[in-house]
Amino acid sequence: MKTLLLLRHAKSSWDDAGQSDHDRPLNSRGKRDAPRIGKLLADEALVPDVILASSACRAQMTAATVAERCGFADEVGRCPEFYLAPPEAYIATVATLPEDVHRVLVVGHNPGMSLLLQALTGNSETFPTAALAQVEIAIDCWTALAGNGSGRLINFWRPRELDES
Repeated sequence: MKTLLLLRHAKSSWDDAGQSDHDRPLNSRGKRDAPRIGKLLADEALVPDVILASSACRAQMTAATVAERCGFADEVGRCPEFYLAPPEAYIATVATLPEDVHRVLVVGHNPGMSLLLQALTGNSETFPTAALAQVEIAIDCWTALAGNGSGRLINFWRPRELDES
């Protein structure tokens, strides 16, 4: 059994109109939500073995903050192929991970995150910024990962719902 955690980057800033999309940092809401998702991972005993994130500034900032807050000790993987990627790009990258990795967090963008969740589980969810999905997949090796709907959505957290708890 493997666990794939899907995280859309936290809310980014649009303050600098001349800044490229790839280089946009987190805004104040993003800086508030990212550590809360990290705490959630720690509280739920879901600290990942590996974190892979889009190379976009907002995704890297989200991943670094989540990693620090949940107690993840390794480096966050920088994945340019995740920038505005379709589900197949995430699946292809995760499928290269070694067998002894059991829980992976991928940090990316929409619509890729929504489409990936749907490809893995058949579930369609609105994926706001800093939303986190926990997907269990009945495979022993990541090489068997496929977007065939065989995964099971265990939990789906939206930051606004964390405010209510």
